Amino acid sequence: MNKVDKIFNSSSNAIEFSKAYFEYLKIVFERISLEEIQNFVNVILSARDRKSTIYFIGNGGSAATCSHFANDISIGTRAYDNPFRVISLCDNQAIITAIGNDDGYEKIFSQQLRVLLKEQDVVVSISASGNSPNLIDAINTAKKMNAITVGISAFDGGQMKGIVDHSLHVPTEKGEYGPAEDAHMVLDHLIANYLMRYVKKLKSHG
Repeated sequence: MNKVDKIFNSSSNAIEFSKAYFEYLKIVFERISLEEIQNFVNVILSARDRKSTIYFIGNGGSAATCSHFANDISIGTRAYDNPFRVISLCDNQAIITAIGNDDGYEKIFSQQLRVLLKEQDVVVSISASGNSPNLIDAINTAKKMNAITVGISAFDGGQMKGIVDHSLHVPTEKGEYGPAEDAHMVLDHLIANYLMRYVKKLKSHG
């Protein structure tokens, strides 16, 4: 039984559940490495400097987070003079269903990367479990193509955490998809807000 299950079982109503859930989120956030956040920011800034593209990949709720990351970093930063080139590979359903139908769901990201990826581009994989076969296949494809790989994970990090070049890990108990994905979205907004202001400051000093 994970922490969220325990919170529910000890709560008599939604007010008590909400209070305990928010308290647990505080604990989850305190576990996240600030150095890993800084490292991920550095990866994004370096990609911008060399005009590389950053590709986000994920399934389910993580796919939605990928779309949100792509929007917030590419458009939300308003860095149009020297943009962050960020794309979510979760968003073209025609391509995803074509690959899924012809080659299998485990290939929906790796086949796209085979077409789009250039050396020193960045592939960011978001997954709570870190064990999705299509993400592992995509990471291995990216590494063979000399791209930089990042894993944004939760639970124990799974297989993904051990094979990516850079990890941004949200330590939670297994099965805690709510807190894991909550934290991933906070990381999106935290990082995008930082980058927007970083770029604005650079421009004002330029």
